[in-house]
Amino acid sequence: MGDAHEEFLPTRQSLLERLKCWDDQESWRDFFDSYGGLLYRTAVKAGLTDAEAQDVVQDTIITVARKIETFRYDPARDSFKGWLLYWTRKRISMEYRKRQRARPTAGLAESSVEIDQIPDPTGINLETVWEEEWTRAIWEEALSKVKAQVGSKQFQMFQLYVVKERPAVEVATALGVAVAQVYLAKHRVSALIKKELGQLKARLE
Repeated sequence: MGDAHEEFLPTRQSLLERLKCWDDQESWRDFFDSYGGLLYRTAVKAGLTDAEAQDVVQDTIITVARKIETFRYDPARDSFKGWLLYWTRKRISMEYRKRQRARPTAGLAESSVEIDQIPDPTGINLETVWEEEWTRAIWEEALSKVKAQVGSKQFQMFQLYVVKERPAVEVATALGVAVAQVYLAKHRVSALIKKELGQLKARLE
């Protein structure tokens, strides 16, 4: 694996420092690619529309760009994960305020939305959503890293047999391999994913 895959989402101190340079387009592109989906899915699950969720993604990343200079990476005291959730929550809250201001009949009681009291019509707890999406992002990154470590056919066997839950015999027939190879692929890839997940969680959480 190359240096580009040494860490999961760009929370390591080296990349956080690079993000403080507005001209580092590659680092910011990596940041957007890594976090855009996480921010969008969280916003949608918080009850926002597609357009509102897109605004949350854009505004949160702009806010991170402006505030990253003040963030100090210290896993013993705080995490980038928690810091990013704070700003995401704030941007979601602002989208609800916009929605309320657009309603001419909105009463005084509806005019203010606290950051920790987002009026989510679906009743979803934002922290729970964030944890679910973060876990999903870690899994996807671990899968991506392992895919780069094994052969394409071995990874394909794992995907079909484990992820898509197709019978081992069917997978073996479709790919022209022995059933034993399917089981071996499951064993090897699963072990690598478990290792990557452990490393990622230790670094991030």
